[in-house]
Amino acid sequence: MHTSSGSPAGPATGTGPAATGSTGTVRTSPAAPGRGGPRGRGAGVGIALISALAFGGSGVAAKPLIEAGLAPLHVTWLRVAGAALVLLPLAWRHRGLLRRRPALLAGYGLLAVGGVQACYFAAISRIPVGVALLIEYLAPALVLGWVRFVQKRPVTRAAAVGVVLAVAGLACVVEVWSGLSFDVIGLALALGAACCQVGYFVLSDHGGDGDEAPDPLGVIAYGLLTGAVVLTAIARPWTMDWQVLGGSAEMNGTQVPAALLLGWIVLIATVAAYLTGVVSIRLLSPQVAGVVACLEAVIATVLAWVLLGEHLSLPQIAGGVVVLVGAFIAQSAKPEDPAAGASDADAADTGAADTGASDGALPGDGLPRTGEDPSPAVAGDGLSAGSCAP
Repeated sequence: MHTSSGSPAGPATGTGPAATGSTGTVRTSPAAPGRGGPRGRGAGVGIALISALAFGGSGVAAKPLIEAGLAPLHVTWLRVAGAALVLLPLAWRHRGLLRRRPALLAGYGLLAVGGVQACYFAAISRIPVGVALLIEYLAPALVLGWVRFVQKRPVTRAAAVGVVLAVAGLACVVEVWSGLSFDVIGLALALGAACCQVGYFVLSDHGGDGDEAPDPLGVIAYGLLTGAVVLTAIARPWTMDWQVLGGSAEMNGTQVPAALLLGWIVLIATVAAYLTGVVSIRLLSPQVAGVVACLEAVIATVLAWVLLGEHLSLPQIAGGVVVLVGAFIAQSAKPEDPAAGASDADAADTGAADTGASDGALPGDGLPRTGEDPSPAVAGDGLSAGSCAP
């Protein structure tokens, strides 16, 4: 995604859910009593904006390194392994997750971290950063397609409208009337990042049941560790041209130290972005945090325009806006309620038994369901905490 990573999430419904980055959505503990206060909301919005800015800059910092001679897989490995090393204390603190949620951690590490970011960085080596990130916003539409046509579960009319808008906007972004003005392989890689996000959520939906909701910080830490191990075998970092990191990379005609760009990707666009994303969701409702995090795609596009000289045409800008609107509608729409005809008394009993049921959440597993955030937490690159993008 990022976001973005690529990025690796969006608003969720129900009691206490939270997105964990461009990356997956897991549920935090119920909201603190004072979360809705004006001071808390103001601080939460500010922190959410910082998170969106951090995630949005990952692709802008990574592309010059790729153009300087590093392979996209090597940049992905540097980001994931560096962030995993920084977050080792968090992994140790939440080591119980290895026993309680091994499938969730494996799915997050393999798909939401490794798969999304590798595809995203490979995509931006061939197509503009903003275009790659917007394509990842198809993840909510793909999740709804899985729910409707594979699981045979109904979706609301609003969700269907959101999907149509997202696809129509994407057609403008890639300029289909010009016979696809961008590299087809790059477009396919960006779509692969979106599919990796979908795969993570499908696995989570089937294998994440449990009585205790996982802490999103623990999931992030172990997801990065898992991704680092897998990417080490695939990327073979010992074959990397390490001298590139000692030199400089060109950013729209300006030479920037490669080590500085790598530091931004690891410390700001990954570690700080994840932590601020989780904090913002705890201060705000997941829905509000998700709306703010949608700015990640806007930020990434503007930064790429200013710092990399990647200009988009007016139809592409308009299409990008339509993609964001469609993705937001698709992932915030509630599912069809098969028990809509139930009596008020039955509804009250259900609400007493499960405070999340009325919002489309199922109790216990802390994982997204239809109508909740269908995109991973790492905005765009699979790592956006609280983002409505993949």
